[in-house]
Amino acid sequence: MLKNLALALCLIVALALAWWSGGTPRPLPADAPPGVFSAGRAMVDDRVIARVPHPVGSPQNAAVRDYLVTRMQAMGLQPQVQRTLAFQRSPRSPEPFVIGGTVENIVGVLPGRDRAAPALAIMAHYDSVPASPGAADDAAGVSAALEIMRVLRAEGTPQRDVILLITDGEEAGLLGAQGFFAEHPLARHVGFVINMETRGGGGQAQMFQTGAENGEVIKLFRQTAQHPAASSLAVYLYEHLPNDTDFTVSKAAGVTGLNFAFIGRQFDYHSPTSTSDNLDQGSVQHMGAQALAAARAVAQAKTLPGKAPNLVYSQTLGSYVLAYPQLAGWGVLILAAGLGALGAWRARRRGVFPWSDVVRGIGAACYLALTAVALLRLARRATGAGFGFLEQRTLLAQVETWQAALLLIGVGVVVYAAAAVGRGGSRVHAALLAGAAGAACSAFGLDIPGAAVGAIGAVIALFTFGKPGHVAGTWTGVMLTGFVVALALQIVAAPTAFLIAWPLTVAAGLSALSAAGSVRGGWMSLLMAAPAAVALSWVLGFGHGVFLGLDLVELLALFAWLSALLIWPLAHGDPDAPLDLRLVALGALILGFAVTAVVRLVPPWSARHPQATIVLYVQDLDTGKAVRAAQTPDLDPWTEQVLKADGGAVIQRAMPPIGRRPMWTAPATPMAAAGPVMTLTREIGGALVLAVTPPPGGQSLAVDIRSKSKLTDTTVNGRPTPLFDKPGQWTRLRFEAVPQGITVGFRASGPGEIETRYAAQSAGWPATAKPLPPRGAKTMAFDRSDSLVAIGAKRFTW
Repeated sequence: MLKNLALALCLIVALALAWWSGGTPRPLPADAPPGVFSAGRAMVDDRVIARVPHPVGSPQNAAVRDYLVTRMQAMGLQPQVQRTLAFQRSPRSPEPFVIGGTVENIVGVLPGRDRAAPALAIMAHYDSVPASPGAADDAAGVSAALEIMRVLRAEGTPQRDVILLITDGEEAGLLGAQGFFAEHPLARHVGFVINMETRGGGGQAQMFQTGAENGEVIKLFRQTAQHPAASSLAVYLYEHLPNDTDFTVSKAAGVTGLNFAFIGRQFDYHSPTSTSDNLDQGSVQHMGAQALAAARAVAQAKTLPGKAPNLVYSQTLGSYVLAYPQLAGWGVLILAAGLGALGAWRARRRGVFPWSDVVRGIGAACYLALTAVALLRLARRATGAGFGFLEQRTLLAQVETWQAALLLIGVGVVVYAAAAVGRGGSRVHAALLAGAAGAACSAFGLDIPGAAVGAIGAVIALFTFGKPGHVAGTWTGVMLTGFVVALALQIVAAPTAFLIAWPLTVAAGLSALSAAGSVRGGWMSLLMAAPAAVALSWVLGFGHGVFLGLDLVELLALFAWLSALLIWPLAHGDPDAPLDLRLVALGALILGFAVTAVVRLVPPWSARHPQATIVLYVQDLDTGKAVRAAQTPDLDPWTEQVLKADGGAVIQRAMPPIGRRPMWTAPATPMAAAGPVMTLTREIGGALVLAVTPPPGGQSLAVDIRSKSKLTDTTVNGRPTPLFDKPGQWTRLRFEAVPQGITVGFRASGPGEIETRYAAQSAGWPATAKPLPPRGAKTMAFDRSDSLVAIGAKRFTW
């Protein structure tokens, strides 16, 4: 019974430690000592910046700009406003896609003793997305930057210049950063960047991106970080994900640095609920304190961190960051192999280590991973939530409940696999569990991958869970799978190998201590539970980060398997034990799916987590017809009422260039609306220029262009820009805040034609249309909702 108690204590302590280590610090009040970062002081600015939504080009954004200029003037930074039209071709789009807009960056300088030394830039963006006050994204970063500059200025003249760079238009496509690093004279003066961003409204601030060859940068970060959250895994993964911040632009310009963000409370990301009252001030404190410590070190350093080989690193408990060269990862693997071999050797000497059990352990580990994938995939599909930014909001509104369901499923499958291989006689039941989980995925639509994973797990079960296996051999087999995976990662992606190698080394050390678990006394179980709980809490912390960062719950099977490395001897079943842990595990699985049913069946919407609605009034200027349209994936009662206000059936239809996905539409009464003015002229020298001027008051302008002819020497506003990859393909242009319009230049070898289609969006529901019904407390306008869109098409020949 002591072993079962040890398992329970291990899980409870691990969860408690993971919760504690993942928490944010207490925010310091506004009257905190002047030499420290105070979230209370930063929040004074945050409440002004995030009073109302302020997208790029809006009068509200201009008001924020003026406030920030005044704040920086009071700090003696002599701010300048850089106004420019910035644009870029999106590197992430499979088709030609140009995004741009007029931005107004705010730049101030705290002069240093050595004005010629490369400067430190502290960067954040002040624009928000439409409909969101942006208290987190990125008023929190701007407010933290102002507080950091206050501290640096109070401490005297720094060694080098410190530039406060508050960019505009980040939400429209990193436009402010593009404009600064491409055009501003100070851009060439920047040698190090500290950027602050958010993708939520709370949680710890992660340092998740650096420049190339970051060895020296990480050494600086280690010396300054306070209760850090950072790892080489996060940096490696972020570089391979389709996500960007302003730091992407500075990094592309060859400037190294540190990029911070927090991603908890993701329901508030780009949402009207991103208010100062809903912002976790502990997150602001955590990000600001870390960024200040790094900024202070860089600002006072005689030389900036140079380039050095990338390090493997990660936070541990407390404020310690463990870091070492990538080559040292081989030493970690050798240590793990040696300790594991010692444990196996001791078990062999005790006569409880048949080699066939190692094979069973390998099979059990593979079964665990595959069955976890099938069960977690089944749970995600069972929620009924689709996949996408808007689709998963029902899960974000009840994120704690949803995470609890996944945690129960993960614990259940780990304990079941370990108990089943120990007790024996479980092959049929284990096969049914895996196979049924995979097959049940198709209850929500045909799911061949889910069925395949479950079927493979079922086959492995038939060969694994027959004769009872001893703990020593099966645990060694499980650790062997960990060694193989860690070895593979060390070869192909060394910065990530620590995620497997460190828990594996702890497990191998416990194996050496306990003769691979064959020393079975209850006190040995309790002794092993303590380090296992600490290591498990570290694993759970990474699992929580993946849960927050990616809506891909199947990846959590990795952390279930990692957990098994640590708790296997505690969860391993004994044929003669009075308590059958398989039943406990099945109970956890049943409870996990019961909680999943709650997630699906109980509406999560409340005044704190309202349902998002996006409705548009769309006027086709060519046909004279109008529709009411909704961009949400599902129709809620309020949206359906809006669509049916003018009569007619609700159908789904494609509406390019408003969006690429089908929209819910219903006929509407035609409205007066103005479209863009478009002309095609030939310049001296033969170049053709398409000029597009948006209607007065236009908020955003979308233009799609295609031609069957081959077009060359393409430009946007006179700047060479690759636009037309191949004849017949649509090129998409999306611009914000361009009252002066845009021009597209090109050359053609002979006569031809271009087709265009456009969407000009203006804020506000048409005054002459039937007014929108009141939204209740559980419903909110999201993104560009409640606006008028004029659409049409034009052809030009030459």
